[in-house]
This record gives sequence, C-alpha cells and structure tokens, in this order.
Amino acid sequence: MTDDHLDDVSDLDLLRAANPVSAVEGPWRDRPLNAVAERGLNQLLHRTRTRRARRRVVLWAEAAAVALAAVLALTVPDLGAATATAAPSALHPRGGSAAVPLDRVVAQAEAAARDGEPRLRRGAHVQTWSLAMESGPGADRPVTLPEEREVRWRADGSRTERVSSDGEFVSERIFPPSRSDAPPQARPPHTPAALRAYLTEVHEPGYPRRTTPATAQEILDSLPSLLETWTLGARESAALVEILADTGGLRPEGAVTDRLGRPGQAYVLDSPGEHLRYMLILDPSTGEALGLEQTFTKDQPDFAVEAGDVMQYNAWRR
Repeated sequence: MTDDHLDDVSDLDLLRAANPVSAVEGPWRDRPLNAVAERGLNQLLHRTRTRRARRRVVLWAEAAAVALAAVLALTVPDLGAATATAAPSALHPRGGSAAVPLDRVVAQAEAAARDGEPRLRRGAHVQTWSLAMESGPGADRPVTLPEEREVRWRADGSRTERVSSDGEFVSERIFPPSRSDAPPQARPPHTPAALRAYLTEVHEPGYPRRTTPATAQEILDSLPSLLETWTLGARESAALVEILADTGGLRPEGAVTDRLGRPGQAYVLDSPGEHLRYMLILDPSTGEALGLEQTFTKDQPDFAVEAGDVMQYNAWRR
C-alpha cells in the first residue's frame, strides 16, 4: 500500500471524525462543530503541510504553485498590486570560531529561563518570503512574494489576522472562537519530552496517534505552524533547543545576521532526498528561534529554480 493511499484512508477517518451530524439520532441538518469534530477538521487541514514536507520537492513545487495562486486570488484581487521581487540571496553564516555548539545554547537558554520571563503568549508576528514558481518549458525565473502577518487573540478565543506586503495593507480577517484542543491550537508545553510529543503531533496528526518521535527535519517543518499561532516564552524556547540538541542532525555554521537585521547563530540541516537545506537561526543567549530558511541544493529546470535559491524564509518577531 502506497503512502498516498494510506494518507487517503487517514483523511477519510479524519473527515468522519469532523462530521458533526449524528448518523443515528436527530434530523439531518447543519449544526455547530463539537470539540471532537473541530479537532478532526483542524488535523485534516494541517495534513497538507505534512504531506508537502514528506514529498519530493518537485511535487511540493507543483502543489505550492497552485495553492499560492489560489491564496492570492482570494486575498489580492489584482495580482499586479502585490509586490513581487527577484528571489533574495541565501544568507551566509560567517563560520569559523564564531560557531556556537547547540549544547552551549541549551545551557544559556536554560539559565535565561530561570525567572520564566518572557512568558508564552498566544498570537504571533511573522514575516515570510516565499517563491512563486511557474512550471514547464520556458518557465520564467521565480519571484519572491513577501508577507507580514500579525495574529492577535481576544479573551473570548476569537482572533484577528492582519496581512500586509512590503508595508502595504493587504487584508484583515476576524475568526470566531476555536474549541480545538489539538496542536498547534493547544497551549505548547515547556518541558522537552512534552514539547517533542506536541511537535510530533503538529507534524503528523491523525488517528491513531503516531508513536515515534519527530526527527530534526520534522521538527523544523513543524515550527512555522507553531510560531504562526504562539510566541514562545523563555521556557518553551529552552525546551525547543534541548530537543534539537538531543535529536542531532543540525550542525553549527557560525554567526549570521537575519533578514530583519538581528544577530544570531545559524544551524544547518541538509535534506538530500528533497534537495533542500534548512537553516535555523537562533538567539544563542536565549534559544529564541529568529528565523528559518529553506534553500534548494540542486537545480530544478522544470521550475526555473537554481541551486542556492531561497524557497522559503520565515522571520519571527516578539
């Protein structure tokens, strides 16, 4: 049985769980989602991100191009009004003796978290740069679409998401209260073991729950979902870097200045099967995740992509 077929079967289970209509009692009619149904629907929606991370980059690019076009069509009526720029150059850490081992970051982050400040906050402020790609013979070189998103939660559980591009307002949406208790909506824990389990479920939700822990790449793939919902506190950041250090796979590459001009340390993970390189940028004194860059490591002629092109960059702000 193929992975895609297994995914389809799991999708059916999730759809059944998200169905709020009883099959044995009451009239057949629309009704609000209960907590179980909302959890199933939330997990189903996050499956798209999971599949994209697991598949080869060519399949990812096709899906991303379609999804990006759909999003732009909904949020930006005139595509000409959206700011698009040439793909930015990848960041280059300075390397050498300036590289700080993850173990040292763990010790410094734990020390910084002793007073518990800053605390975990629901809501997020993130800037992203994503490639918009064409496919096929004669495809133009991809352009980068910048976006800034602010998510603010209210006391009643509703939230406002405001989107801008290069400082210009794009959209603002208000979402009703959510009753989901599934990650990333659920409050993230601040102990390493519990946070590892949480991130594993962010990456691969479903029924039954996965029993093997997330790999380093899967943790990195899960970070955008988590950090689009929550701004981590000192204890959660310390737990995150401890997980990454224990998991292994990330190598220190030295000091780097991120796309918002902040100094940090770069930690790199290669994914040869997907021809991608991940670079996580941390504040070495606190363990706070500042940014995550994904670059292509091999030319992809069908998409006019060259090795070294930045596929995605996320910068998280407090």
